[in-house]
Amino acid sequence: MSSARTTPTSQPWYREITREKWKSFFAAWIGYLLDGFDFVLITLVLTEIADDFGLSTVESASLVSGAFITRWLGGAVLGALGDRFGRKSAMVASILLYSVGTFACGFAWDYTSLFTARLLIGMGMAGEYSASATYVLESWPARLRNRASGFLISGFSLGGVLAAEVYEHVVPGHGWRWLFYIGLFPVVVALWVRRALPEADDWEARVGAAGERPNPFRPLFADRRRATVNTVLVVVATGSLFAVFTPLGAGAVPVLSVLATACLVAFAVQLGGRKRWVLFLALCVTVFCAFLYSWPVQALLPTYLKTELGFSPAQVSDALYYAGFGTMAGCIVTGFVGDRFGTRRAYACTLVVGIAFVFPVFAIRDSQLQLGILLFLMLACMQGISGLLPKFIAGHFPTETRAASLGFTYNVGALGGAVAPVLGAKLASAMSLGQSLAVLTFSLTLVVIVLIGFDVPSRLNRLVDKEAVPDYLAADAAVPDGAGRIRSAP
Repeated sequence: MSSARTTPTSQPWYREITREKWKSFFAAWIGYLLDGFDFVLITLVLTEIADDFGLSTVESASLVSGAFITRWLGGAVLGALGDRFGRKSAMVASILLYSVGTFACGFAWDYTSLFTARLLIGMGMAGEYSASATYVLESWPARLRNRASGFLISGFSLGGVLAAEVYEHVVPGHGWRWLFYIGLFPVVVALWVRRALPEADDWEARVGAAGERPNPFRPLFADRRRATVNTVLVVVATGSLFAVFTPLGAGAVPVLSVLATACLVAFAVQLGGRKRWVLFLALCVTVFCAFLYSWPVQALLPTYLKTELGFSPAQVSDALYYAGFGTMAGCIVTGFVGDRFGTRRAYACTLVVGIAFVFPVFAIRDSQLQLGILLFLMLACMQGISGLLPKFIAGHFPTETRAASLGFTYNVGALGGAVAPVLGAKLASAMSLGQSLAVLTFSLTLVVIVLIGFDVPSRLNRLVDKEAVPDYLAADAAVPDGAGRIRSAP
């Protein structure tokens, strides 16, 4: 899947990345660190926010899920912006949107204002994923793009570790709002670094130099009738998801979920067109399953440690550090493994190794050290491999529509992250929480091994497009010509 088109040289691999490219990578990496910082941050301060605003448990939980309501829309719109005007402009727009949301969180005066800010953060996060991933992937040499993908995603887990550390030192003395004020600092750094970035090489060669700006949304607005229908679908999908993730939809969640799914399928079919509609749907399902196996542990691990193992807050923090650094190390290592053995093979084999640790992790009850080591190893394999997910998805799409396609498929699939904790909690009603997490993680990991290991999305796509390119990130790679200018690989 990930055959490289650039020729390996005798110099160390890190010297193949120029100083300017490393700076560009750092700018993108900070944005993804913010994503992880925010995810852990909002879960840590939920109890303080609930006390301040007098929220119920359901209302508090909806503040976490709120970001998922707008992610699909933000990923598609900001991705389309990146396809049309360049990756750099989409990255700046994403971080600006994110910063407005973070700023508003710190000054929220009630539940509604805070929830609205979470919607903005969701759009910014989604745009950050598609814009940053495509920017870095298209800027690095083709043979190093799994490394680029893994290194970038490693920022998420470090952001989570930093959030836990900042929480411990800030919230007890200064209150929860200061976490959001502090969260603005790296946003300012990211904006400052991004102000003078060069454009991504592949986009510059394929789109910027061509002069003709692609419009991935053209199928949605081809005529007035279609534009009207799709505008209504956006409203219905967003409204349905809003009701599903808030107390507003109580008692009608199954119907609303089906309605939202139907709208998203309609968009996937239109965006994919006759040649890629199957690919869009298959990738959405693949990412959905990837979130279903990984997010129950991420979301419910602290609860499991407190309720079933009786861990103190300090012991929970220690366990989360093992988990966070395991994920970060896994993202980095799997980047090397992906470049050595190929994206799909690395993905499937690493997950096969990872599931060996699932049941032992939830069987350990009296040794914090052994649990920490096993958590590190399990998450290094099972969460760390998600560092290759941007490379896996983006390789299915040409440069002209890559960011919008990645943004839509990934963020629709990411709805699995909102479903996963609920599914884990439901299973826990029939067994212990530890058993339910182990069963859910083990079984859905097997599904993902099959989907990615056997490249099911591409196989299904070839049923409707027999000439589909297996990896556009190799085929579209831009390379310097003899005069140092950027051109596309043949």
